[in-house]
Amino acid sequence: MPLGGFHRRFIALVSLGNFFDLYDIFIVAYIGAALQQSGFLTLRQFTFFVAAGFLGMFVGTVVFGMGSDRMGRRSAFILLLLIYSVFTFADAFAPTASWLIALRFFAGVGIGAEIVVIDTYVTELVPGRARGRYVAITQVAGFCAVPVAAVLSRLLVPTHFLMSGWRWVMVIGALGALLTWWFRRRLPESPRWLESQGRVAEADAIMTGLEGESFSASGGSVPSTSLRVNEGLVTSGDAETKAGSFPSLRMTEEARMAERGAKRASFWELWKRPYLSRTVMLMIFQALQTIGFYGFANWAPTFLLKRGVSLLHSLEYTLLIALVSPLGPLLAALTSDKMERKWTIVVLALLVAGLGLGFGNSIAPAAVVGFGALLTLANYWFSAAFHAYQAELFPTRLRATGVGFTYSWSRLSATFTSILIGAVLVHGVPAVFAVLAVAMILVAGVVAVMGPTTNGLVLEEISR
Repeated sequence: MPLGGFHRRFIALVSLGNFFDLYDIFIVAYIGAALQQSGFLTLRQFTFFVAAGFLGMFVGTVVFGMGSDRMGRRSAFILLLLIYSVFTFADAFAPTASWLIALRFFAGVGIGAEIVVIDTYVTELVPGRARGRYVAITQVAGFCAVPVAAVLSRLLVPTHFLMSGWRWVMVIGALGALLTWWFRRRLPESPRWLESQGRVAEADAIMTGLEGESFSASGGSVPSTSLRVNEGLVTSGDAETKAGSFPSLRMTEEARMAERGAKRASFWELWKRPYLSRTVMLMIFQALQTIGFYGFANWAPTFLLKRGVSLLHSLEYTLLIALVSPLGPLLAALTSDKMERKWTIVVLALLVAGLGLGFGNSIAPAAVVGFGALLTLANYWFSAAFHAYQAELFPTRLRATGVGFTYSWSRLSATFTSILIGAVLVHGVPAVFAVLAVAMILVAGVVAVMGPTTNGLVLEEISR
């Protein structure tokens, strides 16, 4: 289908979910410094606060990320944001550190699989020629949350109107996510997922509506039902089309057989060829990239506080750094379908390692902001590239299971990363960034050796 109004509306609504997902993750860095300085949390308790959020994300990724292969992309997508909204709102009114940490876990469950479902959902509903670009666009919108979180924290954290300013930062995120949940209830289910479940008639009905909208908007004509039946075919797994035929689901004999007994996803398929090497590669990748990515993102203001920078100045520095956040995924949107994603990930991982060492050893304000901005740019370009990449490596029936299981290792790793960083930080900020650099160098190595190439290939070809 031609790209049209449906795709733009779909990406806009999906991107709003990504915005609040990343807003929640990054406010931890900004309010964390305030929570420590005010005495509400000690450094040890802040470590557990960060760890509790990622532990909840791990649970959410396993339950809802992998579970979306059974419950559907749309259902998981909507439920996750509702859970996040409710528990983040409750967390804003936590009376003690223990309550704050406990509620953070449940809020983490809500956002745990959000990005996994977004990657899967977009990958299945956007034409292959624009797949990388559209996944990157959701990341552009998502990382716009970083400067927004930084600005709101800078303005609200020092205040105390009715309650502490950091609580207002959390309330805004919860209410915004709830509003987004209301708007995106009308999103369609993924036709690819419906077909993989044998629900071919429902998939065809959705495709017919999308075809009518897309082709009328592009000035083309929609092929008749008989043409679509006669020229196409469908398998009992992922949809396939004959060369030159209209790319939709066809109600053939194979389709009717799929309705009666579609092939179900099995977790054990991840441990068989051709998916075994991809599963192992992504597990190692996710466990390591989190150390480099969230090690900086969640701890930057705390690193500055440990260097003797005041709370207000640390928030100002991190605000300046955060302003470049959307530019990283924007670069990914411009290049993702032109540059092979595998090698983009390798180069950017090495760049993140080098820039992290520069930031960790900088003292002058200009150097801190400069290295921090470049590190942010590379980190978020890297993030957009790998989110498009990971969702391409598994077939539709197994996509969320594969991505959810391997991505859950990043959440589990992040839980222990916060404890690791807290322990290494006693030896100084440069020591922390030496650990982060080693992790990113290993990331580059595992993708270079084990990662397949994917650019320009249809999903069914990649998953063979």
